[in-house]
Amino acid sequence: MKVVVQRSKEASVVVNGDVVGSIDHGLMLLVGITHSDTEEDIRYVANKVAGLRIFEDEDDKLNLSVKDTGGSILSISQFTLYGDTRKGRRPNFMEAAKPDVARDLYEKFNDYLQREHNLNVATGTFGAHMDVSFTNDGPVTLIIES
Repeated sequence: MKVVVQRSKEASVVVNGDVVGSIDHGLMLLVGITHSDTEEDIRYVANKVAGLRIFEDEDDKLNLSVKDTGGSILSISQFTLYGDTRKGRRPNFMEAAKPDVARDLYEKFNDYLQREHNLNVATGTFGAHMDVSFTNDGPVTLIIES
């Protein structure tokens, strides 16, 4: 599992002209699932995301998590995170999990963030063409892998 975590001032996702998910401040996540991912990977990465101390405290130190700040999460499925560009110019997506497997684990990941960490999680539409907009705060961008 691979997740790009971006601290965000605001974020939204549009599908077919309709806003299907949006948040104010918090985290914008691009979530990639590969063949070998399990529910253990989902829990590991969700716990990391929820606990990452990447928001400033009163002393301008990165000491607060998204939970500490009352922030939300916009989670977007992103199979292209597993695009292999080492050969040629067209990415190979063989490492990305098949859609039925990826959808199940992606939904479990979002549910775990909501249920176990009491976070508000907005999402896009799995498998749809999405227009994602956000303001990267900082910018702060990290990659978490299981």
